[in-house]
Amino acid sequence: MNHGNSKGHVLVTGGAGYVGSLTSGTLLRAGYRVRVLDCLMHGGAPLLGLYGPEFSFVKGDIRDADVARRALEGIDAIVHLAAIVGDPACSREPELAWQTNHDAAIQTYELAKRTGVRKVVFASTCSNYGKMEDASSYVNEDSKLAPVSLYAESKVAVEKTLLSEKGNGPSTTVLRFATVFGLSPRMRFDLTVNEFTMEALVKRRLVVYGEQFWRPYVHVRDAARAIRLILDSDEGKVRGRVFNVGDTAQNYQKKGIVELVRSQISGELEIQSVHKQEDPRDYKVSFARIQQELGFSITATVQDGVVEVMDAISKGVFSDLNDGRYRN
Repeated sequence: MNHGNSKGHVLVTGGAGYVGSLTSGTLLRAGYRVRVLDCLMHGGAPLLGLYGPEFSFVKGDIRDADVARRALEGIDAIVHLAAIVGDPACSREPELAWQTNHDAAIQTYELAKRTGVRKVVFASTCSNYGKMEDASSYVNEDSKLAPVSLYAESKVAVEKTLLSEKGNGPSTTVLRFATVFGLSPRMRFDLTVNEFTMEALVKRRLVVYGEQFWRPYVHVRDAARAIRLILDSDEGKVRGRVFNVGDTAQNYQKKGIVELVRSQISGELEIQSVHKQEDPRDYKVSFARIQQELGFSITATVQDGVVEVMDAISKGVFSDLNDGRYRN
């Protein structure tokens, strides 16, 4: 299966997405052959920079077993990112969300076992921690999971199945990502850091819901680097393991993000805080495990992300910021 000096052939499901398009490029540059499986719900433009001799694309729906089987031919490792991502998108179409996020993930894993895939990296979320019992402490990979959304429930259910698999299947690793931000070939302006930056710059006003709630944040480039790190790592270090992906210093309350954005913007900025108790997600996360066990460290802070997104918007890199393709 290895072509000459290639590190192996990786299938990235959801490879045209916000994290997937950057991950695919990162893996190609690292010497992997990459195949993307995506239904192109948000268009195919993010794939254009990937084409070359080491890249292939399968268009199709991950829920379709025949499509998944075709995509898995000759594959050594899977990075499973395909999902209906985020609470709003999941609550709009709960049935589709569960089929995609849970059923298709399990089906893909079962097919991977049968086709001799060696490694599986499953993209999960820090949303799984839900609401902290003790706001003064940090949750870690061994903390109780308390999902409060369909999105997180679907991820927790898949994690349980994958981590209960003992025996000789693929080496499986679960990555619980912090909330992502930053520039990507498939840009999203519905993620807190990107959204606040865009609204502040373009509309000169921010409406902030639940400014007191804590979340961890990670640059989308660093999310991609963490995936590459798992694929590069010795199986003994990552098999059956869960790693939070982010940096402990990048836990912020929403009001802290507003301050970062404000510090980068000259001129008037109107800020309206809407006090909100009903968003039950409130968590500070420790990222010590991935740092200590795998030597992972981030390359970009939230502030770096704000500066980068601001630069791209102010220089006209995006034409129509209200275009639906920038939102899930």
